[in-house]
Amino acid sequence: MTKILWRILGAVPTLFGVVLATFLLTRVLPGDPAVFFASNPSMTAADIAEVRQSLGLDKSLPMQFLIYLNALGHGDLGQSISTGQAVTTELRNRLPASAELTIFAFLLAAGIAIPLGVVAALRPGSIIDHACRLIATLGVSMPTFVTGLLLVYVFYYLLGVAPEPIGRLDPFLSNPPEVTRFLLIDSLIAGDFETFWAAARQIILPGVTMALFALAPLARMTRASMLGALSSEFIRTAKASGLAWRTVVFSYAFRNAMLPLVTTLGMTFSYMLGANVLVERVFAWPGIGAFALDSLIALDYAPLQGFMLTMAGIFLLVNLITDLTVAVIDPRAGLNNG
Repeated sequence: MTKILWRILGAVPTLFGVVLATFLLTRVLPGDPAVFFASNPSMTAADIAEVRQSLGLDKSLPMQFLIYLNALGHGDLGQSISTGQAVTTELRNRLPASAELTIFAFLLAAGIAIPLGVVAALRPGSIIDHACRLIATLGVSMPTFVTGLLLVYVFYYLLGVAPEPIGRLDPFLSNPPEVTRFLLIDSLIAGDFETFWAAARQIILPGVTMALFALAPLARMTRASMLGALSSEFIRTAKASGLAWRTVVFSYAFRNAMLPLVTTLGMTFSYMLGANVLVERVFAWPGIGAFALDSLIALDYAPLQGFMLTMAGIFLLVNLITDLTVAVIDPRAGLNNG
């Protein structure tokens, strides 16, 4: 428990560094937000100066940063000028959509990549092994937005078997009562199977797009870890002792291969949170990634800073959960790594 508390306290300097870095990065973006939001041709230089003052851009950078820190200390992430809503409200409303898509894609990728990597390691040089390496290569080579556009073109435009990429749910259907704010779960809780199947159809293509992105590192690491474990001395000893094949593979080899795999799972999940920005834009998914991209185009500082701070917090949380899982699998690992 003490180590966990130390890890949480150790995240504070990291979060402060993220806050400082995001603040400075947004300030060096090309363009002037005051001019952007005062784009009316009838507005004079005095009007633009008034807009700049209302945004706090007339103050020095250190003063702007201190004002931002004070607001963060009170749980205020600022207000989005492009939507007129508080950034906290926008993130709270949009985060469930991003989380549902990411978790769905992550479970899909892990459910395919781990068995595929295990079978490829058990049968090196086979068709499955070559397929595993091909999938890993394609997953690394193709950007997520290219994969998404190809899937939309084939399954929606050519074959007509996928729904229109217009977000989480058909606009003619109403959302189920909010419990978890995940449409798939809430619709099942409400017993609304029509909404469930509609939401499931909408999430398949963006989920597959992100899953293909995650398949590559997971399948490659599973295969490499299993090959390393199967060639170990203790596996040869277990085989020589006459243990059952299933016991050797799953109780000994796979358990030891899980250590690097769990770390890769945590890193992959964190990367997927960043990769969903373009996927959400391609499929009009109303998540925080698309919101951050719109804010970047609009030179809207507060949502960008809120998005990056939220991603940093989630990344640190995932890293902590990964270390705890590794410690459960192998107590010798402790919480010292990462």
